[in-house]
Amino acid sequence: MRHLSFKTQSANEKIVKREWHLVDATNQTLGRMSSRVAAILRGKNKAYYTPHFDCGDYVIIVNSGKVVLTGTKLQDKEYLTYSGYPGGQKAEVAKEMIVRRPNLMIERAVKGMLPKNRLGRAMVKKLFVYEGAEHPHKAQTPKELKF
Repeated sequence: MRHLSFKTQSANEKIVKREWHLVDATNQTLGRMSSRVAAILRGKNKAYYTPHFDCGDYVIIVNSGKVVLTGTKLQDKEYLTYSGYPGGQKAEVAKEMIVRRPNLMIERAVKGMLPKNRLGRAMVKKLFVYEGAEHPHKAQTPKELKF
């Protein structure tokens, strides 16, 4: 009997086919939606996923202001920023943040679930978050993604 040997193909620019996905954040739980989006940005939904190569797709998130936080997170969850100067730390509660900058809430949630290196920084550039239902990426014909 002859032994067949197959070599595992690592993902590269020739193999990877990037698609565009559209996610409607209306009534979606922030953490659950963010983890699924992070997996798509990494490329974990593809058969040829390679950890050391960015083989993920582009994701457009619309209606970011209609995202849902469970429990008492609206009152309790704090977003901290620090300028680097003494007394330069600012805290903002999720209830204020969702009104003022809902896009930042989703971006921070997804970014926190990506690798903390140059690969993760490249992946987060493929995420586009918009407050309304309109987006400027109609030419890419994104596919609707249901969770």
